Amino acid sequence: MKIYQLYFILLILIGLCGCEKQLEEPVYSQLEPAGFLATEEGVNSLLNAAFAEGYLNGYEGKNRVMLESWSTDIEWETDGGENRIASQVINFTLDASLDWLFGTLWLRPYRAIRNANLLLDNIDNASLVDEDKAVYIAEAKFIRALSYVHLYSWFGPVPLRTSSNDPLSLPKAEDSSLRQFIEEELLAVATVLPPPGSERNYGRPNKGAAMALLCKFYLNTKQWQKAADEAQAVIDLGKYNLYPTYENLFKVENERNSEFILVNPQSPQGAGMNYMNGAFPPGFASDPRTGLTMRSNWANWAAQYRLYDAFYDTFDEADKRKSLILTSYINTEGRTVSLLNSNNTRSFKYWPDANAIGNEHGNDMSEIRYADILLGRAEALNELNGPNQESVDLVNQVRERAGLGAKLLQVGQFPSKDDFRTHLLKERGWEFYSEAGIRREDLIRMDRFIASARERGKANAQNYHRFFPIPQAALDADPDLVQNEGY
Repeated sequence: MKIYQLYFILLILIGLCGCEKQLEEPVYSQLEPAGFLATEEGVNSLLNAAFAEGYLNGYEGKNRVMLESWSTDIEWETDGGENRIASQVINFTLDASLDWLFGTLWLRPYRAIRNANLLLDNIDNASLVDEDKAVYIAEAKFIRALSYVHLYSWFGPVPLRTSSNDPLSLPKAEDSSLRQFIEEELLAVATVLPPPGSERNYGRPNKGAAMALLCKFYLNTKQWQKAADEAQAVIDLGKYNLYPTYENLFKVENERNSEFILVNPQSPQGAGMNYMNGAFPPGFASDPRTGLTMRSNWANWAAQYRLYDAFYDTFDEADKRKSLILTSYINTEGRTVSLLNSNNTRSFKYWPDANAIGNEHGNDMSEIRYADILLGRAEALNELNGPNQESVDLVNQVRERAGLGAKLLQVGQFPSKDDFRTHLLKERGWEFYSEAGIRREDLIRMDRFIASARERGKANAQNYHRFFPIPQAALDADPDLVQNEGY
């Protein structure tokens, strides 16, 4: 095994709460994996390091939300240092040298893959009972598969690294090979991971998370029958349900609920969710509707995360999901400021954490919710059969929680598959705005990503923009890697 593969940095062996700043400090000591991974403590440490990278907690988690949201018809940004990055994403002028592309979307997943591969290559040296070893292997394969799901969504086919013995330089995998690898890994680990609620501790993967991730992967790759079947399998687990009150779903005190299936845990202790710091409008003092009042331990950045009026105006007046969108506020001078009709309303979905520390709030970032599974099955069945009663009933479960019980859908409202798909795109926007990656994936899957951008006046948007450019730093490091078409 090569020297660079035999040694790894001791400082990465921290838990899920470790932040990237700590991970990038100088090397003070090194350990040989085969020896360190002979203990369960070593196995756990390396696995936690993989989770810390693959789950994109802290600042990187927020960066991911932004990189995927700013190119959609829901959210945009102005001001502050982040506008240097946001303007490229919003206007479809992406440069491969953009630091967030490499640091957040490329490097972090591949670090998770590296750590998972090191564990899988050396775990046979560990003194573990067979049952525990099987779960550790499944957890490592899960975080590796999750990382490849992310990379595939962002960049398309990428180098497939499945062992720490792989050469430094690798070309992109064939599309079919990468898809097959992801599918087979998730099918395998779903049979080994513990049932929901039985995982070792909160945030670690379980059977439901693997099945839900596979369901979303099938959906985004348009494997409709498999997506419909996997969604039904998640439903049949009987472990998940819709949280009763949408407005309270994302608050820190309610985050361990039965709607969240796959969660990226966040903590104000150095690796928290930073979204709210850009959602607060300038001089925010309080929200006249809820009474929320600015606290001295919250930060209010120069960067401004804004929603388009064209999105906000589509909500039904009775829809409770828009209650997490700020439309006016009282500023520090005591004046009431309206945010309407200027593309300036604010998503308060990641409701401020009373115990936040500066930039860091403790709101977990939901990767997959039960509502996504219900709407995913509804979409897959429509793609297979056109508008049907079961699809309508699934959507109505979500609408009823949103306070739209008096305005439930009827099959007759949708003459064609296209009509129902168009409504689903709207419904998913109302349900999942500001959540990691969902809107971008929805627009791409429904062939609306580029058309929607051009309708917003983004003349630079081209079909190749459905993928991000391969980061220049990755190309420089791997002579066998080639840039994505168009960049």
